[in-house]
Amino acid sequence: MPRLPVLLASALLSTSLWAMHCPADMAKIDALLASKPPSDVTVLAQVKKLRAEGEALHKAGNHSESIKVLGEALQLLEASQ
Repeated sequence: MPRLPVLLASALLSTSLWAMHCPADMAKIDALLASKPPSDVTVLAQVKKLRAEGEALHKAGNHSESIKVLGEALQLLEASQ
């Protein structure tokens, strides 16, 4: 029986950690867009779309999907540098 509280606590903590990762990724994307935006307007538009989608997923509580989408945006930004 003592395993159940430990399991529940670890599940809650891991969800909180995922939630905290999203704003960090969004801030990193925002900083890169401000300092070194992609010169290709198509890439810029895609990054902005993914960033907005990631924020919406974060606000909806879907943090794992948000991190995935924000990661795609970061990859596009880093590839365009």
